[in-house]
Amino acid sequence: MRGIVVALGVVAAIIGLIWGFQRRLIYLPMPAEVPPAEQALAGAQEVELTTDDGLRLGAWLLRPPEEADLDVAVLVANGNAGHRGMRAPLAEALADEGLTVLLFDYRGFGGNEGSPSERGLASDVRAARAHLVDEIDFTDERLIYYGESIGTGAVAGLAVEHPPGGLALRSPFPDLAEVGRRHYPFLPVRTLLWDRFPVAEQVARVEVPTVVIYGEADTIIPPEMSREVADSAAGPTQTVPVPGADHNDRALLDGDRLVQGVAELARAVAGR
Repeated sequence: MRGIVVALGVVAAIIGLIWGFQRRLIYLPMPAEVPPAEQALAGAQEVELTTDDGLRLGAWLLRPPEEADLDVAVLVANGNAGHRGMRAPLAEALADEGLTVLLFDYRGFGGNEGSPSERGLASDVRAARAHLVDEIDFTDERLIYYGESIGTGAVAGLAVEHPPGGLALRSPFPDLAEVGRRHYPFLPVRTLLWDRFPVAEQVARVEVPTVVIYGEADTIIPPEMSREVADSAAGPTQTVPVPGADHNDRALLDGDRLVQGVAELARAVAGR
């Protein structure tokens, strides 16, 4: 009996630690500072975003070559690790396809103040959209929201509030609890989680052209989860499976299939 009590106490302690420190497990900002835009991304402009709760976020704006400009902008919502400098190859590749690209870091990332959370990321992507609309003069119909992994949760919510011209989801999941249950099947994840990111539920409310890109060998967000999101989307949807790609492989950063999937969506938004 004593052994059972001790075991239950250990389990309770583990659950308590996970409950209390869960956001440190979900959000993984790098301690390194972001380099200046001109060092990381030729031609990029330093900009600053202001959130509705008063935070200032670092961002880069990259415009395409004038002769290739589609007059479409891509708002890039990062995954749960790193910073915008690591997405510079993606921005460069999309700009070469004729797109204006906004890279930014969430609160707590890339030297920004604040601590990340579902509500915080929602505020951050709102600030990114507001910059493109209010400062750069893009209409929502000329915007593509591009979300990467946990960023798909941020842009799915934004799309419900402000439907864009198109939605690009890289490695999306139905909701965060499903991912947690996959990796921690012994824990009551749905009960413990503070942040939900109900991607499938939200894209079911957004009738815009959508492309879902995923790695066929993804060990973090299994392919079937991304396909479930694609099946839930209310708008016309295309899937772009990337053979052999795991979650953090280069092919899912700026690989040809990924870039062309977003570029095709942009040409449709541009009417070309």
